[in-house]
Amino acid sequence: MKPSNEKKKIRVLVADDHEIVRHGVKNLIESEEDFEVVAEATTGRDAVVFCEKKKPDLAVLDLGMPGLNGMEATRQIRKICPETKILIFTMHETERLVQEVFQAGAQGYVLKSDAGKHLIHAMRTVLLGQHFFSSKVTEVIFEGFLRSASNEPAPAVGEDALRPTSREREIIQLLAEGKSNKEVATILGISVKTAETHRATMMRKLALHNLSDVVRYAIRNHIIEA
Repeated sequence: MKPSNEKKKIRVLVADDHEIVRHGVKNLIESEEDFEVVAEATTGRDAVVFCEKKKPDLAVLDLGMPGLNGMEATRQIRKICPETKILIFTMHETERLVQEVFQAGAQGYVLKSDAGKHLIHAMRTVLLGQHFFSSKVTEVIFEGFLRSASNEPAPAVGEDALRPTSREREIIQLLAEGKSNKEVATILGISVKTAETHRATMMRKLALHNLSDVVRYAIRNHIIEA
């Protein structure tokens, strides 16, 4: 048998809860001869599972997925599949969100409105080990730089201590999506008592007094979409 001269394709996972968007992204990616989509996910939790099974070269993740958003999925994928590059694909462009995405371990940030122009280039850039963000995001970052260079007050001492942990962010998202303590425990694979403890600790730390406060916090911090 003659050895195959076919070049190995770049393996990609696509995660987006909107079927039309997901299929559109898949078609755009597979229009490139050297790319293939090896898995599709509709939730961040499925994206994590598929990454662990498929070990893709690149994961393209929507930010606003149910159950586990793209930010938390990024953090978990970085832990279990450190070789997989991650590109966030979203409609949001706030400075804080851009900062948090890169802190979570993503290498690229592309707005959905720029997909046709920038997605493939962004994927190739990220695969080369470089960071990528589209022009609109660059403007957001630059505006943030100008503000930080002014005399605006620095964050309060101890502010970082009030940020929720990764597990607490998961719980915030599930509660904001209407899940009960029992459902949270089942999804996360923990006991109901542990789920209740995490919930109480998180609400006390963030000064959230009821479920409505949790939902507002989740929306304000882009953990869920309004």
